[in-house]
Amino acid sequence: MKTLHVKKDDTVIVISGDDKGAKGKVLAVSPDEEKVIVEGINMQTKHVKPKKQGEAGGIIKVEGAMYASKVMLYCDKCKKGVRYSTKVEDGKKVRVCTKCGSKL
Repeated sequence: MKTLHVKKDDTVIVISGDDKGAKGKVLAVSPDEEKVIVEGINMQTKHVKPKKQGEAGGIIKVEGAMYASKVMLYCDKCKKGVRYSTKVEDGKKVRVCTKCGSKL
């Protein structure tokens, strides 16, 4: 089973591409494809047909999936994208910023 360096509800920063420098919350993670969907980033237009009688169709904006290698975990204390290490506290693994040591 594959694992990624980011999880759902993490705050990440984009490090390459059109949205470089943008921050957002991870909405979904797909380890098999090695992709993530980040809130408000990589917006794509989607044409939607009305599903029910009286419902409006149209063009909507939707977040698209992007490769997980294009995002880094964001540290609030450092105010930038960081790598992390793991430490065991009270019998639980905790992700910690390698630069400042704060919990992520």
